[in-house]
Amino acid sequence: MKVAVVGAGWAGCAAAVEATQRGHQVTLFESARIAGGRARRVETSGAGEPLQIDNGQHILIGAYAETLRLINTLGVDSATALLRMPLRLQFPNGDGLRFPAWRVPAAMQAVIGILGAHGWGWRDKWSLLRLARRWQAGGFECPADMSVATLCQRLSPRAMAGLIEPLCVSALNTPAQRASAQVFLRIMQDALFSHAGASDLLLPRTDLSALLPDAALKWLTKRGPAPRLGLRVDALKPGPEGWRLNVRGSDVQGSAEIFDAVILACPATEASRLVETVTPSEAYKAAAADWVALANSLHYEALTTVYAQVISAAHSTQKASLSQPMLALPSSPSEPAQFVFDRGQLGGPSGLLAFVVSASQGDKLLISAQVLAQGQRQLGLSLELLQTIIEKRATFACTPNLQRPGVQIAPGLLACGDYISGPYPATLEGAVRSGLHAAKLLG
Repeated sequence: MKVAVVGAGWAGCAAAVEATQRGHQVTLFESARIAGGRARRVETSGAGEPLQIDNGQHILIGAYAETLRLINTLGVDSATALLRMPLRLQFPNGDGLRFPAWRVPAAMQAVIGILGAHGWGWRDKWSLLRLARRWQAGGFECPADMSVATLCQRLSPRAMAGLIEPLCVSALNTPAQRASAQVFLRIMQDALFSHAGASDLLLPRTDLSALLPDAALKWLTKRGPAPRLGLRVDALKPGPEGWRLNVRGSDVQGSAEIFDAVILACPATEASRLVETVTPSEAYKAAAADWVALANSLHYEALTTVYAQVISAAHSTQKASLSQPMLALPSSPSEPAQFVFDRGQLGGPSGLLAFVVSASQGDKLLISAQVLAQGQRQLGLSLELLQTIIEKRATFACTPNLQRPGVQIAPGLLACGDYISGPYPATLEGAVRSGLHAAKLLG
């Protein structure tokens, strides 16, 4: 079939590659000039030199099997592009968990990490081990209306603050009080208790566009129509010959622009808008209305990344500013960052730090000032603000009992993205899996 994929984020790239591998002729459309969606490269400058950063600091984990498979399929050496290290959730003072580097069964690795947690008392460790055992005995299932805070209400405060809250806000981008326990348990099962290495942190050594989207565009160009960047699809028009795309307000003429199927890989709000542009038949109308209602019912969480330069290290030959590439940070309303990454240890310039504020609230100036003060107080570093990037709709709010729209909208019209119904929250793996699933449904 001739297939149009609208959106070159991670879901759209995955869908386009999978559909091409299945023998379809795929045209990938993207309104931006840089592929990657909400996980892409941003061009800026630092110290008067061009600098490539990301619109949000992301990580992968060893459990992201489909994402890793796709990266390798595209010819990217994941061993070089990603720094793999055992799970570490350590704070600047050294407290926290550090999983062992040697390979043992996943459950044993988690037990060793918990028993060896620095700064935790035996009550803290025992409360977490006991809770994890209950999760396993229950098949990692819980009522759909339960929050993570309720799921972990018997956990000690130190274990809650040292493991559950950082994992929850990083994976679901939703605070534990409002986050879905059901989705959180799926993440815990896959990351901590599935197989050896699943909990490993995979930290990108390159910008996010180069990690997957750029390689996908090159791969697709060699095998079919070149992806079309900088073109916005304004409307969809079904007809007896298939789907016609209206690009930039002008009807795209000719049989080459008639598609047998369309996969909407754009954000939920844009996909909903496009679905509503279709003049519906009676058969289409009810299904499309239900899909649009679910897509429009989603609420969103912001994610802020504050890039700062360590002043004392700006002209130093020392590459590392932190004791390790990633540290967890004690967070509060006045010190909102939960994590900090040393980009100098990840292939970036010396002294460049990326502070992550998940489920962020407030304006850019306030968050920037709070994070710089937090970095100085908690890390003992003098910092200069480089750039603050707020993705206001970074992820959907992953709350209990949430109903998400499905992949099938109408015959020949599908959707994919991290917001589509599935077991994962809005993660890179969730986006990739959704794209692969949509492509497989084409036949």
